[in-house]
Amino acid sequence: MIAQQIEDKLRAAFQPSTLIVNNESHMHNVPPGSESHFRVLIVSELFEGQSRIARHRAVNACLAEELDGVIHALAMQTM
Repeated sequence: MIAQQIEDKLRAAFQPSTLIVNNESHMHNVPPGSESHFRVLIVSELFEGQSRIARHRAVNACLAEELDGVIHALAMQTM
């Protein structure tokens, strides 16, 4: 559910050529079925010319609501 929400928002905002959203919650000390720890790989032409920090800030801004609530950790690769 949350993984799909993340994917939908990132697709809409960045039209990525590659997007992989992995729920890594099972690797942490959380209840079974949790959706709180994610790893994202996103490749978008919209990131061209931007620094890594600027790309990460853009993703964080896109997912601000989720990061303020249900997402505990978000690791990302932005290209």
